[in-house]
Order: sequence, then structure tokens, then C-alpha cells
Amino acid sequence: MIGTKRDILEILNMPEEAFLRDVLPKALRAREAQFGNRILLSAMIGYTNVCKNQCLYCGMRAGNSALKRFRVAPEDVIALGTRAAAHGYRRIFLIAGEDPKYGFDGLLHIVKAFKDAGMFVSLACGEFDRVQYGELKAAGTDEYVLKFEMSDSESFNRMNPSTTFARRMEAIETIRALGLALASGNIIDWPGQTAEELADDILLMKRLGISWAPVIPYLPALHTPLFETHHRGSLEKLYKEIAILRLMMPAIRITAQQPGADLKKGLSDPEANDAAIRAGANLLFYDLLPDPLAADFRVIDERHITGPQHAEALSETYGYVIDTDA
Repeated sequence: MIGTKRDILEILNMPEEAFLRDVLPKALRAREAQFGNRILLSAMIGYTNVCKNQCLYCGMRAGNSALKRFRVAPEDVIALGTRAAAHGYRRIFLIAGEDPKYGFDGLLHIVKAFKDAGMFVSLACGEFDRVQYGELKAAGTDEYVLKFEMSDSESFNRMNPSTTFARRMEAIETIRALGLALASGNIIDWPGQTAEELADDILLMKRLGISWAPVIPYLPALHTPLFETHHRGSLEKLYKEIAILRLMMPAIRITAQQPGADLKKGLSDPEANDAAIRAGANLLFYDLLPDPLAADFRVIDERHITGPQHAEALSETYGYVIDTDA
């Protein structure tokens, strides 16, 4: 049983060989006990890559003048999503930069259309006020994704200069208070992160009672302040965190769309996704955007998750049952 910071640190500081022998099999059994051999595949649409924020690590930061910006009109978003619903997808993830000019009424219209289509609607659109979160819930939003990124407030404020840790946590607590399912998580092994800070991140996810852990290791993104000075996050720490989360919170969803050793393969490398699944992860994504737009939705570089082919390859190679139900 993992319940304390000491327990978490023991695993984080464990030699990799001991982790693979003593912890990883337990996490795999915990995932299989909860979900069997099923891996959830969710439709996803990045409907705008315009963002007002200046996060030091994000490829879609406002200061990235090299990025070609786009907005997908609400009716086009609805057409993409309802087509996915007609093909059996019952979960949709809408993700965007914090785009103040997209139009909040348009977002409400999209949510209502997907809810009317019988879909589980998950949103990641940034910080709103309490009234707006309430309107999103009333329109049919089931889950709101707002990552705290890092639980150390000073580091958060330095790396996310367009907001503050206090403001982010206030928004997170508002989401919880309104009764929306909360998805939240961290960046693993961001530049300068200590094992103590990583353990605090994991404990915060537990305290928040998250429904989904959208975690990912730090990946350098072009045209960001951190690109030239820092290396990618550790895969070993990624798998350790996934395993800890699965053992601590057996029923949550955990992102399996993870990078491997070769970043040019993006987030659809079957071997890398399988490694995350064996550590306890269980959620993949199918990007509904056409390739030219999907390539410009660059929170990180080299995403490569357009179409369901990567999920089909996982199923064929490793025998997972791909589930498009919510």
C-alpha cells in the first residue's frame, strides 16, 4: 500500500532494476484488475492553438511567432466530433490554448452538441471564472482538465508567468466545488525538479481526487525559452509515477500516449505506449484534426497522433482491446 510521501520517495529513489522487479508487476496487475485488457481510446480536437499565455516550456506560448495559428469554427468542430460519435466514439476531449477571442458562446454550443450526441465531454481550455465553469457544466461538460503542472508554487510562478499558482489552484478548487470531474496532473522531471517535488506532485493528485492523470514528461519544445538549455524528462521517472498513481488510485485514467526514447516517433510509438500501459496507464487519443492543423497544435513537438492507426497497431502487436466507449 502506497499512502505517504515516504512510500512514494522510496519508489522514486529505487534502482530501476528493483522497480521493474518489485513495483511494475503490481501496477500492471492493478490496471488489469480494474480494466482487464481494455485500453480506452478517446477522440480529441485541438480547436484553437492561439494562446495568450507565456509559459516557458509550451510550444503554443504567445511569444512563439514561428507557429502558424488557427481557430476551427464551432460548426466545423461539431462536424468532426459528431462524425466520430457516429463511428462509435463516446468520449471526446476538447483542448485549446487560452484563446480569449475564440468566443465562449461558441464553446458552449460545441459542448451542448456533443452532449446531445451522447458523448462524455472533457475540456481543457484554461482558467475561467466560477460563472463560466458553471455555464460549461450546465451545457453538458462532464470533466474539466486543468493541470497544476508543478506543486511548488515558486517554480510554477516562474515557469508560468501569465498566471499564478494561487490562481490556478483556486480555479481547480472551483471545478471540484461545482461537481465537475477534475483531471489534473504534473510535468514529470521538469528542469530542476527534485524527487521531493515530484512526490509532492503525486500527493497533490491524490488529495484532489482526480478522475484522470494527464501526466507527461518534460519535453523541450522549439521556440521556447527552455529549449536550448534543458534536456527531456526521464522515462524512468515517468514509469515510476504512472505505477505509483495506479497503485494509489486504482480506478483513475492515466495517459498512455507517451513518448519513447526516439522523440521523432512522437506520442504514437507503439513500444513507448505499451511501456506506459505496462506501468499502469490506460488512455489513448485519436486526433480528429486534419494533418496540416494537427501539426500546428504544438504544445510539444512531434505529436503524431492523427488517426486511430497507432491504437490499432497496439492492439495487433500486444493484444490490447481498444475501447471507444466512455
